[in-house]
Amino acid sequence: MTPDVRPLVAGNWKMNGTRDSLDQIKAIAQGVMVPLSEKVETLICPPATLLYVSTALATDSPLAIGGQDCHQARSGAHTGDISADMIADCFGTYVIVGHSERRIDHAETDQMIRAKAQAAYQAGLTAIVCVGETGEERDAYQTLDILKRQLFGSLPEEATAENTVIAYEPVWAIGTGLTPTAKDVEIVHAFIRDELILRFADEGKGMRILYGGSVKPGNARELLAVDNVDGALIGGASLKATDFLAIYGTYEALLA
Repeated sequence: MTPDVRPLVAGNWKMNGTRDSLDQIKAIAQGVMVPLSEKVETLICPPATLLYVSTALATDSPLAIGGQDCHQARSGAHTGDISADMIADCFGTYVIVGHSERRIDHAETDQMIRAKAQAAYQAGLTAIVCVGETGEERDAYQTLDILKRQLFGSLPEEATAENTVIAYEPVWAIGTGLTPTAKDVEIVHAFIRDELILRFADEGKGMRILYGGSVKPGNARELLAVDNVDGALIGGASLKATDFLAIYGTYEALLA
């Protein structure tokens, strides 16, 4: 954890969830309505089809709702895409950009991700900018070089602690059940923090750095206690309210 930085526990539902899943949103919204919410922020990013209804269900809750991606343009002939303004129009407050599944499946470049983050800022959204290395890059000892390149290329100059969150997601750990050791996470997050401070000075000290990659109730406490880990970006475990709330509840002991 980083002193004086409010952690963020965020869930990325990816291409999962139909109207039947709204009960999970409702349960999460109700479950975070405890004193802990003053110290820890929570967020769920459902598929776009559930975005508006989810924000309605979270109206009386501290739970934030966000989008999983946005186009870099505000509007136009981009069939199937969603703009940052559309997310904001549905009362979303965050958007994930640069997730490895977008970088790989849709060949998104650092330049595109930077433009998407800027679109998020223009719409009044907070951008969660994802970075991370593949298994091949890790085996070749290129992790820090890859992260340095992604951070430099993907983060706009306008990035601040208020409008930007970084999510470190080692690609080889996403959905595999594998996780780096706590020491490995500590080294990477310290490197990211140093890079942020080098570029953004005091703003870099306050930017939240989330860990993502097979975060579960069973390993959450060990991971969230690591220096410079300011929360988690959770995949599969965020689909079940009980699992998401268990990870969130880890902070009761960590912040006691």
